[in-house]
Amino acid sequence: KETIGDATLYLGDCLEILPTLPKVDAVVTDPPYGIMNIADAKCSSQVVRKSARQTGSGKLKNRLLNTSNVEWDTAPDRGFLSTLIALSDTQIIWGGNYFELPPARGILVWDKEQPWENFSQVEIAWTNLNRPAAIFRESATRGTPNKQHPTQKPLSLMTWCVSKTADQATVLDPYMGSGTTGVACANLGRKFIGIEIEERYFDIACERIASAYAQGRLFQ
Repeated sequence: KETIGDATLYLGDCLEILPTLPKVDAVVTDPPYGIMNIADAKCSSQVVRKSARQTGSGKLKNRLLNTSNVEWDTAPDRGFLSTLIALSDTQIIWGGNYFELPPARGILVWDKEQPWENFSQVEIAWTNLNRPAAIFRESATRGTPNKQHPTQKPLSLMTWCVSKTADQATVLDPYMGSGTTGVACANLGRKFIGIEIEERYFDIACERIASAYAQGRLFQ
């Protein structure tokens, strides 16, 4: 366990650590694609198109309604998503569109524009935000030119996500990876709890988050 500024970082298995934590204000996470149940996966443009028809508008709606040929990234286990939902008031969970979760009005869409080779052009975050669906455009290759984790999201994208949580909220990322969510929290003045099972990524996350605090808040 490491404490860096308002960030508390745990090295270990989130399935063991989560039961020891109090409820948090928000979960912002990108579960690893290896943790999945193929039988439960709804690698479905159908689910996304349904949401778009219900909540979308303008260019975003058109983008989502034309996803028949989009390859969606594989998804995390449904049961674990339920655990994250019970643990927090606000959830932003990448890959959540694959499951029969409660209706999501405020889905978040990442249009990668120039995706990494063999990855999807678009990713969807399931949320319980009571606001219209929103889209973020950032090239995957431009946003993470020096990737330190296989599924690392651009800092700009995760900052966008964290900005949708309450001011001074405590944000949990049980799959911290290289710490991008934690860096976004440091920049935006949110408290952060991160969990990472692999020591090499945990060490990278500690360094990145410490550097973010050393530089001070970017967004006052």
